[in-house]
Amino acid sequence: MIEELIRETQAALPAPSVPPPGAAADWTVPQNWEHFTAEEHDVWDILFARQQEMLHGRAVRAFEESLDVLKLSRPGIPELGELNERLLARTGWTVVSVPGLVPDDIFFEHLAARRFPAGNFIRKRAQLDYLEEPDVFHDVFGHVPLLAQPAVADFMQALGETGLEALRLGRLDRLARLYWYTVEFGLAREDGDLKIYGAGILSSFGESRFSLESPAPRRRPFDLLEVLRTRYVSSEFQKGYFVIDSFEGLLKQVMKADLPALFEKAAALEDLDPGRG
Repeated sequence: MIEELIRETQAALPAPSVPPPGAAADWTVPQNWEHFTAEEHDVWDILFARQQEMLHGRAVRAFEESLDVLKLSRPGIPELGELNERLLARTGWTVVSVPGLVPDDIFFEHLAARRFPAGNFIRKRAQLDYLEEPDVFHDVFGHVPLLAQPAVADFMQALGETGLEALRLGRLDRLARLYWYTVEFGLAREDGDLKIYGAGILSSFGESRFSLESPAPRRRPFDLLEVLRTRYVSSEFQKGYFVIDSFEGLLKQVMKADLPALFEKAAALEDLDPGRG
């Protein structure tokens, strides 16, 4: 349940031990794109149009460039077969459909194999601004464009491999913080300006503006140990964000770190409040 652990509200609930009916052993299901209704495609189009407009000038350049490269701007929920042809050619990643939240080990195994699990459903029109469980819009619009960037693609694979190790060590809570403050709610400095790259912000109409323009949240330079010590909230806009200088720098810092040792060091130190100072 890593997606829920690091993005939403059911972190304490145990994951089912077997896939639901119709799912393969790795929890994947056919997308059955033809089964999406006209209303569901309309919801995607509404979300896409307003978020693309909101993010212009607010998201990192790589995100906007990749929206075009992956041709996600065509109407309706993307058909994964077509999407994967383009994504695989660029970075060796594919997107796989899953019925909902998946167990931690399954999630990390997918990431380690350069597969991103995407929920095979979309929110209702009445839920445009908030959905408790990540849907296809969050997963595909928020995550997939940056997977077309080599440094991000490599970083995500490294998180998959590290996640399996964190599970073995019983330190998933520490890895969840790294995932949360980078993949989901990361900010970057680009040409001197703050920009968005975290999927949780990219797919959120309200937090797209809040993360950059509100004086309320704390914004700190990315420091790996500090990230591992910092709590996060999943039920409201973030009280704090960490800012990277580049995807390449983030990848280098994580790849050269002894993460198991840092997990232990962070666990021995006092937790930090994300809104402090």
